[in-house]
Amino acid sequence: MPKDAADTPTEQLSYEQAREELAEVVRQLETGGVTLEESLALWERGEQLATICQQWLDGARERLAAAAQADTADGTSAADRNS
Repeated sequence: MPKDAADTPTEQLSYEQAREELAEVVRQLETGGVTLEESLALWERGEQLATICQQWLDGARERLAAAAQADTADGTSAADRNS
């Protein structure tokens, strides 16, 4: 895991950064070869990263739902307005 990414507070990570770092954490845990203490630290970081990814996805889902509701309210879709 790149040291600078691991030092970045989770609230400052983009979805893509958090997902990429989470994949690296999982890879390291699956590969093994780290101490129990290192494994616990990786697990905790992975939990933080999973939470931030879920927050990004929840936010995106809310934005999509709001856009769909707005489309329903005015009777047009985004595709109709863009054509």
